Amino acid sequence: MTKYIQNITCQKESAMSEMTLDLQVLENLKPALTSFCYRMLGSIDDADDAVQEVYIRVWQSRDSFRQESSYKTWIYRIATNLCLDKLRQAKRRALPVDLSEPAASIIEPRETLPDSSWVWIAPDMGGNPEEAFIRKDTLQLCFIALLQTLPPRQRAVLILKDVFDWSSKEIAEALSLSPAAVNSALQRARETMNRTRLRSEELSRMEVQPDRELLTRYVDAFEQFDVDALVALFHEEGCMSMPPFPMWVRGKDDLFKFFSLTRSHCEGSRFLPVTVNGGYPAYAQYMPSPDASVLIPWGIHVIEAHDGKIRHVQNFINTKLFSRFGLPEQIDR
Repeated sequence: MTKYIQNITCQKESAMSEMTLDLQVLENLKPALTSFCYRMLGSIDDADDAVQEVYIRVWQSRDSFRQESSYKTWIYRIATNLCLDKLRQAKRRALPVDLSEPAASIIEPRETLPDSSWVWIAPDMGGNPEEAFIRKDTLQLCFIALLQTLPPRQRAVLILKDVFDWSSKEIAEALSLSPAAVNSALQRARETMNRTRLRSEELSRMEVQPDRELLTRYVDAFEQFDVDALVALFHEEGCMSMPPFPMWVRGKDDLFKFFSLTRSHCEGSRFLPVTVNGGYPAYAQYMPSPDASVLIPWGIHVIEAHDGKIRHVQNFINTKLFSRFGLPEQIDR
């Protein structure tokens, strides 16, 4: 009887140990899994939801793991299939400059498209220091938008190969494909990426070392709402876009008209610094509220510059992003 109890106890301890190990492996993989799902889905909220579902599916199907591949590969298979399921009925996400021509007449924007229409910014997802360059290089907004032009399975193959540096054999195991099928999908994906020319790719190349002085001048001009000073910071054909509004503005004259038109909405705003998409500096805009003592979230400005002038400001107007970035719900005036 004593031996029986000891055996049961050992089995329980072993099961608990395996459960702890499973959870620890998942926690260790979480930053990379979130990064993978974000590139696949184009939305950090969808990526967070997907990773939570991966946890549930791993736990529910843990007894089916047969060690025919590594535990990591098995988890990525679950994550990839989950993303493919989500993308099966989804429309392609994009950035405003890739959907239409710039506004022909400058009016206050009214029409919006659903959140599911847009590529959204993401906070730093953590990870190992040696992954920093990969995250920085392949988390540029124009690259995320370009990925969305690929069929979902090709997208997964390219991300695992060219971003995460997996071998064709590992990818084949994760996606339940043959190595030959992986190589074929990778070739087609690379051809599409090289052939596709998006306007966002021309406008939105994030400089490795952004011009801090230019960013500071933008913040100062916006907080003072000095329209002349603000417009002077842009290239002649500089742009501003504002998802979820499909309307976007190009050229100094139209930018001046737009900023003048929206003065009553933006005057009195303040900015808080934040980092997006692998560590790139951005600014969270808080706007005046009916309560005269506080400012409330409005949008997150990503300022992309070249040769000391702004080429494109993307103002992501989505207050749900503020909590995901760990930003306060309001700030004092």
